[in-house]
Amino acid sequence: MKNIVVLTGAGISAESGLKTFRDANGLWEGHDVMEVATPEGFENNPALVLEFYNQRRRQLLTVEPNAAHKALLDLEAHYNVHIITQNVDDLHERAGSSNILHLHGELLKARSISSAEDIFECTHDILLGDTCKNGFQLRPHIVWFGEAVPLLEDAIAITEKADYLIIVGTSMQVYPAAGLIDFVHSGTPIYFIDPKPSITESHKKNLTIITQNAVDGLPTLVASLIDK
Repeated sequence: MKNIVVLTGAGISAESGLKTFRDANGLWEGHDVMEVATPEGFENNPALVLEFYNQRRRQLLTVEPNAAHKALLDLEAHYNVHIITQNVDDLHERAGSSNILHLHGELLKARSISSAEDIFECTHDILLGDTCKNGFQLRPHIVWFGEAVPLLEDAIAITEKADYLIIVGTSMQVYPAAGLIDFVHSGTPIYFIDPKPSITESHKKNLTIITQNAVDGLPTLVASLIDK
C-alpha cells in the first residue's frame, strides 16, 4: 500500500469544540504565550502554567473526535497512514487511528522536570507540589516554545516516505512543523485543506488547495483517494 502522511493542526480539533486558546492578538486565554508556554514562564510562575494546562486538559475530556478525525481511520483500510500532529490532544487516538506522532507533546501525559524520559499517563490536574518518585515537580508533557522538538527527526523520516501529503487544520506558519512540507520528494501530490489558505499553488508544485474546513474537506478528499 502507498504511504499517506497527514500533518494536522489546531483547526481539525477546533471543530470538535476544543478551544485553540489563541485569539486575534496572539493571547492564550488572556495570557502572553511567554507566560504559559515557555520554560521561563514555568520557572517564573509554575502555578499559573499548571492551571493553564489543567483547564485545557479538563476541556479535552469533554469533547469527541469529529468527522475529519474519523475520515483518517477510513483511509487506513486503503493506505499506510501516518499522522504527524501539532496537537496535544488525543482525538486522533480516540477516533481509532493507528500511527500518530505528537510533535508538540501530549496533554494527557505528564513528566518530571528532571527528565524528559520520565513520562506517564495523566488525566487529572497537576498541582504545585505534585512530584515524581524522585521528588521532582511534575509538568505537562508539552514541548514549549524555546524547547527542542525531540520527535522532529522522526517526523522528517516519515514525511520523506510519503506518496501523498495531506495538510489540514494548520496555517503552516509555525516552525519547525511547517518545514516538513519541504521533505516530500519532488512530484509528491500535496493537499492543503484550509478555508483561508496561507499558501497557494504557486508556492509548491503538485499542490492542491481545498478551501474548506476540516470536517467538510477531509472526508471528501479521503473518499476521492479511496476511489483511486
